[in-house]
Amino acid sequence: MKIYQIDQKRWQAGLKKLQKGYRLFGPVKDQEFFLFKPLNQGEAPNLAFQNTRLSAKGVIYPQSQAMFDYSLDEKDEDHHRMREAAYDDTPRALIGIRPCDADAFMLVGRNFDTPDYKDPYWLRTVQNTTLVGYACDAPCQSCFCTTAGSGPYHDENLDVLLVDAGDAGFLAHVLTDKGQALINAAGWDATESDAAAEKLLDKKRQAAEARVSATIKTENLRDTGTMVLYEAPFWEDVAFSCINCGTCTYLCPTCWCFDIQDETHGKQGQRMRNWDSCMFPLFTLHGSGHNPRGTKVHRVRQRFMHKLKYYVDKYDDGIQCVGCGRCVQYCPVNIDIRKVAELMNRAQQEADACAV
Repeated sequence: MKIYQIDQKRWQAGLKKLQKGYRLFGPVKDQEFFLFKPLNQGEAPNLAFQNTRLSAKGVIYPQSQAMFDYSLDEKDEDHHRMREAAYDDTPRALIGIRPCDADAFMLVGRNFDTPDYKDPYWLRTVQNTTLVGYACDAPCQSCFCTTAGSGPYHDENLDVLLVDAGDAGFLAHVLTDKGQALINAAGWDATESDAAAEKLLDKKRQAAEARVSATIKTENLRDTGTMVLYEAPFWEDVAFSCINCGTCTYLCPTCWCFDIQDETHGKQGQRMRNWDSCMFPLFTLHGSGHNPRGTKVHRVRQRFMHKLKYYVDKYDDGIQCVGCGRCVQYCPVNIDIRKVAELMNRAQQEADACAV
């Protein structure tokens, strides 16, 4: 695919053109943090960020999503019937998503797009969204993307990869037909870069990857027995400081758990799908009152087993983590998935040594 040079003037003009046919989403500074939000007419994404506090997951998979509307008012013709909630099918463009967050969509998609079930809410939004990534030249200290199957310039799950070219503006590496359509719609296809652009992009990629110093150890997880990990002696220590706040799961771009609830206001209501968290006591509470994960040790173990073992065994294609480092950075009690992975990674060796 092609690489285009976009100067600042054409960048701004192109964004205005795109808003005629796309709903644009991008990073916006909200007090001291950056979040992904819809861009107002004439508003440009603020790309002066390391990473957003929340991932862009909510653009595709909203934290609260109306599935159906209903009326309990017998005066209404279709009372007591579920009606599919309205959906805005305007094409979307997510501008400035980091490569790790784009990779997370692929992982989440494995839950919502399977041979047995295809989630219509997920699929229609994914198919309707163009992902314009923004290469990460200054990774956070908590990032470990290069050992989690991603990277600062990883472009496998993007439609376009934007690269900061300093005063010259941006390089736009087009990766898919969907990405080319967006570039054409913005009028950014006028100046195709030469071979020097490819060399610059490769040089910047290598420099960015070298800046990622943190790692996660996962090479032994596939061959470690499930029960060896489940019954490992370290879970009490790992869970000791956890307060079950759910911060790790709500910030994580690869968590997909949800709950479905009916919300009624007077005689009108909606069936809603809301994010949920395996770290909450109510997540597995049965109607009988029994809770199979009744302690925080059970819940902490479940989270890490799902990310680092169950997912690995089911898909045999890496871990359910892209190394964005948000859970490490924002956990109020400093639980670190990299340290837990290290414990899990050597569990089989330690279990075998004890058996001798």
